[in-house]
Amino acid sequence: MSSTATVSAAEVNRLRQTTGAGMMDCKKALTEASGDFDKAIEILRKKGQKVAASRAERDAKEGIVLAKTAADGKKAIIVSVNSETDFVARNEEFAAFVEKVATIALEKFPANVDALKALPYSGSLTINDKLTELIGKIGEKLDVSRYETIAAEKVSAYIHPGNKLAVIIGFTKNVSDEVGRNISMQAAAMAPVSIDKNDVPQEIIDRELEIGRELARKEGKPENMIDKIAQGKLNKFYAESTLVNQEYIRDAKKTVAQYLADADKEAKITSFKRIALG
Repeated sequence: MSSTATVSAAEVNRLRQTTGAGMMDCKKALTEASGDFDKAIEILRKKGQKVAASRAERDAKEGIVLAKTAADGKKAIIVSVNSETDFVARNEEFAAFVEKVATIALEKFPANVDALKALPYSGSLTINDKLTELIGKIGEKLDVSRYETIAAEKVSAYIHPGNKLAVIIGFTKNVSDEVGRNISMQAAAMAPVSIDKNDVPQEIIDRELEIGRELARKEGKPENMIDKIAQGKLNKFYAESTLVNQEYIRDAKKTVAQYLADADKEAKITSFKRIALG
């Protein structure tokens, strides 16, 4: 077929079904490829790469965050796929892509986000290939930006309505689904920095102490009291920002540690991962 020959509607539809690209893009690609179907697919992929390169510096702060747990309750994943606009985040094709990426992630359990992007998506396409294809079709920067896993005796997950925030959490014992979900919701709502005070990174401790000292000096406190006041503010930070020491959101008379102990005295939290857009 020459480059000036008419491209049939059947050929255009076949290319649309294969790539998900728009009708006019498919028609142009087939015309440019002189009717060569595989070459037309490659042309569409290159278009996606060009769009991706042109929008690489754009902010992509919208999107979808999903969490999934394995049927045996011992593995969980959380993944964030970002877009530039909320309009795209509500697009059915984009949502289906994120859902499939999350399903692949749970099944294959790759070590990191780069390994996830390299996994097969469909046929010869990797997840990254499909992402590039979608970028060319949608015309926005898209990115599989974050991916985390937990393996434990028991895992739980929580996705906040709207798919902008999700949490996965691991336990040493097989706690009930209700307890797991409630503590996952706690982590989603209260955004702790760590499980317990011993897990808080030293740079955060140093920062909080320095903030406490500065506030004490601004309030005119005696110099010999500065460090003691700063330590008191740090203890308050631990109570507000470490998961097990936080007030339990469903019963302020208890900490999360007390709530978990009431459910199972031997159960402990092994880890949690929280991803939020924005």
